[in-house]
Amino acid sequence: MTGYRELPAPPSLRVEVECGWRVSAPDAAPADGSVLPDGCMDLMWIDGRVVVAGPDTTAHPVHRSPGSLAHGLRLHPGAAPALLGVPATALRDQRVPLAEIAPAAARRTAQSVDDGRDPLAALADLARSLRAENGAPDPAVRLAARHIAAGRSVADTADAMGWTVRTLHRRAGAAFGYGPTTLRRVLRFRVAVALLAAGRAPADVAAHAGYADQPHLSREVRDLAGVTVSALRPHQERARRGGHRWPRETGPAGEGC
Repeated sequence: MTGYRELPAPPSLRVEVECGWRVSAPDAAPADGSVLPDGCMDLMWIDGRVVVAGPDTTAHPVHRSPGSLAHGLRLHPGAAPALLGVPATALRDQRVPLAEIAPAAARRTAQSVDDGRDPLAALADLARSLRAENGAPDPAVRLAARHIAAGRSVADTADAMGWTVRTLHRRAGAAFGYGPTTLRRVLRFRVAVALLAAGRAPADVAAHAGYADQPHLSREVRDLAGVTVSALRPHQERARRGGHRWPRETGPAGEGC
């Protein structure tokens, strides 16, 4: 198997998990690429251990050795800190071994895989056990993300949640890894990436994703992806066909992990 494949989230984890994924590098050569900011965090099984992918603020480079295979659960924005008991700001732009956050949970998962459990299923077991230990994500956090994604101002979002602006900033940092303004940028960028991947023209993407104009879209792509829109589009096509995780607006439903 080569390339990238997504699998539905288990029904018991739909509140926390957008989807599962598996990715492999070609047997003959290493694979390089990037993971773009999408507001999500991941639990990943890579190189015989669980790694937590924190919330990104720019493209994160990925290198996969020939024939390597990785597995992951992509968590909804704001879900991972509740499961891990760690604020997202502590993990921003990082890839951290779970053993540094929850050593016992990391050992249990590694032992499960060593005993023959499929890594993706072991990650689902891990998510369930973390939820039992630390609690489920606060529904208010997800609602706040929806308000922000819909383009509501910081003040309007705080009012809708019954929070002060200061409380919104504090809770957003803990749940998403950055404040509401950056979260809006990332979630809007995520929509734009999906539309560009679907072949929409940049001007059309700018209008539909909520940018002021096409130059605004171009500036945001350069800031968040590190490339131009024209360079991003063929890169996306390579990634969709065989490489690396790219944002989705929603995760599929059903049993997959």
